[in-house]
Amino acid sequence: MAFDLAAAAAAVPWSYLLYGLTGSALLWQARLLLDRLWWRPRRLERTLRAQGVGGTPYRFLMGDLKDFGRLNDEAWAKPLPLRCHDIVPRVIPFLHNNVRDNGKPCFSWFGPVANVAITDPELIKDVLSNKFGHFQKPQFPALTKLLANGLTTHEGEKWVKHRRILNPAFHLEKLKLMLPAFSASCEELVTRWKELHCSGGSCEVDVWPELQNLTGDVISRTAFGSSYLEGRRIFQLQSEQAKLFVGAVQRIIIPGYLFLPTKNNLKMRKNNKEVESVLQGLINKRMRAMEEGEKSENDLLGLLLESNMKDMDENGQPSQGMAMEDVIEECKLFYLAGMETTSVLLTWTMIVLSMHPEWQDLAREEVLGLFRKNKPEYEGLSRLKTVTMILHEVLRLYPSATVFSRKTYKDMDIGGVRYPSGVFIEVPVLFINHDPDIWGSDVNEFKPDRFAQGISKASKHPGAFLSFGWGPRVCIGQNFAMLEAKMALSMILQHFEFELAPSYTHAPHTVMTLQPMHGAQIKLRAI
Repeated sequence: MAFDLAAAAAAVPWSYLLYGLTGSALLWQARLLLDRLWWRPRRLERTLRAQGVGGTPYRFLMGDLKDFGRLNDEAWAKPLPLRCHDIVPRVIPFLHNNVRDNGKPCFSWFGPVANVAITDPELIKDVLSNKFGHFQKPQFPALTKLLANGLTTHEGEKWVKHRRILNPAFHLEKLKLMLPAFSASCEELVTRWKELHCSGGSCEVDVWPELQNLTGDVISRTAFGSSYLEGRRIFQLQSEQAKLFVGAVQRIIIPGYLFLPTKNNLKMRKNNKEVESVLQGLINKRMRAMEEGEKSENDLLGLLLESNMKDMDENGQPSQGMAMEDVIEECKLFYLAGMETTSVLLTWTMIVLSMHPEWQDLAREEVLGLFRKNKPEYEGLSRLKTVTMILHEVLRLYPSATVFSRKTYKDMDIGGVRYPSGVFIEVPVLFINHDPDIWGSDVNEFKPDRFAQGISKASKHPGAFLSFGWGPRVCIGQNFAMLEAKMALSMILQHFEFELAPSYTHAPHTVMTLQPMHGAQIKLRAI
């Protein structure tokens, strides 16, 4: 009897066929998952080692995340001696050990993703300038949207458009118009400190939260003008979001983690909803005022909306400008970047000048020579040489951002090493700023005069100072931050002498930015 294949197939229940197809699909997905989580990292590890790049062995799924957390906990449990600026082993112990054991460059594992730390300024210049056009910022869209999905996270045409629209708000002439907002906030700080009830002529103040409040107030005034009091709530929420973000980022490798109803996730969503609601109200109010013919205020929001409307007119299509959602995200970024960067810089500057009173005296002498006790003005601020050198040296020793990251989106050659698509390229700013091969044997000493001839001549490589980035994506707000820092430091030096309080513990650590772990307790004495 001939075997009838068609009849046999017809006799098989459809449910069996469905189970078979489902099983095949699941096996295929399991194979892809296994390749992504095991075989691909192992192949990449062999490829990198064959090219002479050392690093840590890959471990399934988590990579080096557990060791990273463990070493941080161990290092952060021990404070540093006072006046010690050799902070790399404490702040980034994992990278410090990896470079010590495996040389430069070296790789580690962010889950199943290879993370290559490059410290050669010449290669970094190529990466940050996007010389070869194959580097992007690592993207975590769901998480980033809860913090600030603005200019710093965009790529391609969207980045070009947003940079074009935002640039006018940060031109020098516009920044000069913001000086009254800078000085008003600083004057309130000085007055509050003077009104403290002190015994023996001096007061102990934790200047870290004080300077956070100062820079939050400055960004509120400069971003929203007359509505800055409403903006203070955004500052509070964005500060909390930054801390929650750090708690979530190391768990991002777990599929669907951000959709789990954890306490951290729920709080981030609640905060983000409130931030966006407040911003929506402020933006709508300003847009109505502009439509009714009111003169635009010289604040960041007004300048942003004005530039956005102009961009739409010049391009002839409403779609060429920013959507409302984009404007909200850029305003969220104003707060996060504008407040954090300058408050961190000012805090470490006061700590370091307390450790090195000779430089504090030189800076005060310069400030009083230019302004006496009068409010600092732009021309004088631009002539501050000693203060500028001090700020640059503090940024070198204690950079606000300790690392920049990029990601290859196709096979790339960097320094003679071939990296495939999907590799993270890490630029460890803090490590580079403390590298004796770049800055000399006195790298861990506070020596502002190394910047006496400018940034490009301060080290053995003109491109080694990376505290504000490099290339086309250099920080758009660096002039804003430096002008604000000069104003604040000048007014503090005009009115106070300061030293470290006995309760101060020298313990820098990272919470998105480089912060004093136990606060910044300073003894202030009015002069």
